[in-house]
Amino acid sequence: MSEQVAAAQAPTDSLPRVLLTGAQMLFVAFGALVLVPLLTGLDPSVALFTAGIGTLLFHGVTRVTVPVFLASSFAFIAPIQGSVANFGVPATMGGLMAAGLVYVAISQAVRMKGTAWLHRLLPPVVVGPVIMVIGLALAPVAVSMATGETSDHIDYGPAILLSMASLLVTLVLAVFGRGLLRLVPIMGGILVGYAMALMMGLVDFTPVHEAAWLAMPAFTAPSFHWAAILFMIPVAIAPAVEHIGDMIAIGSVTRQNYLEKPGLHRTLLGDGLATSAAALFGGPPNTTYSEVTGAVTLTRAFNPRIMVVAACFAIGLAFVAKLGALLQTIPGPVMGGIMTLLFGSIAVVGMNTLVRAGHSLTAPRNLVVVSLILVFGIGGMQFGGGQFTLQGVSLAALVGIVLNWVLPGAEEES
Repeated sequence: MSEQVAAAQAPTDSLPRVLLTGAQMLFVAFGALVLVPLLTGLDPSVALFTAGIGTLLFHGVTRVTVPVFLASSFAFIAPIQGSVANFGVPATMGGLMAAGLVYVAISQAVRMKGTAWLHRLLPPVVVGPVIMVIGLALAPVAVSMATGETSDHIDYGPAILLSMASLLVTLVLAVFGRGLLRLVPIMGGILVGYAMALMMGLVDFTPVHEAAWLAMPAFTAPSFHWAAILFMIPVAIAPAVEHIGDMIAIGSVTRQNYLEKPGLHRTLLGDGLATSAAALFGGPPNTTYSEVTGAVTLTRAFNPRIMVVAACFAIGLAFVAKLGALLQTIPGPVMGGIMTLLFGSIAVVGMNTLVRAGHSLTAPRNLVVVSLILVFGIGGMQFGGGQFTLQGVSLAALVGIVLNWVLPGAEEES
């Protein structure tokens, strides 16, 4: 019955309503979408383009059945920052392309074998602390940006004022906001911080004046280096597992079972191809957006074609060069204040994964697995050298998988 209702809804949506709702969905996702490239040194115009391309690819694979919009993934912020610093942007894009292919491989394994093997390989005791490492590994970078250490022309006093004001507005909107306001806390924080920076004379509009109105985004071709690939591939593990939860969440809103139709293997494949395609052009990896899921819940806009319209708007905006230049004038402390909340919230997602599983973390086996993942991932442990260095999230994920595999389970211990 619910499928008949959903099917009947699509034709009744008028073209103006689809266009207007599509623009609104892009607005909801916009703040988080451009935040990732701004934090990682990538081009926000390229991110807009690849979000649009990725969303269209996803809907092509899933046959326009799931009302989701794909854009820049927060889980990759810290790994991209670390990879760009160590290997450069082209090699990082090569690593992200490989990470997207991990999704593709997992999707085919799910198609043939189901999901039971995935949960055995990556139980909460592994996935939870790995997500925490993703959030906390570069927490000092967020603090450095918030305090002005990474800004040449902003001292500590103005920097801390801007960062804390941005942070305060973001958390107030996230906690106390109602309706659409609750869905755009990041954009709200950026707008208030940017307005304050304008009043303090800390914004340089030279890049905006020099930019043309329309121009091709600054695409970057990937290059392939083993060190960057090994560094990035394990990062795909946690978002791939979270993808299942995303599909269940949007399915609970629309009262559809997307794990069966179009099928988890198709949604994972769409996500993987979207991530690899983004890296091909020099954009951040794509993922389904919880902000858009919230907007779908609020507006009851269940027509997947609305997301296709949002994707087309994103591609169009990518060629407005002055918009990309304007986004890059946002001061570092404004972004740093939001990063402190963002990185912490990613860590909390990992913590919640452990809590929901209900396992005793003081049991010797779980204690060993979680402890070593956290210390190896956050503490900077590394094995190997040159092209074959394992460190950070990649090392933490590998250690967790191996320990979970070789250590006896609770039944064997008893």
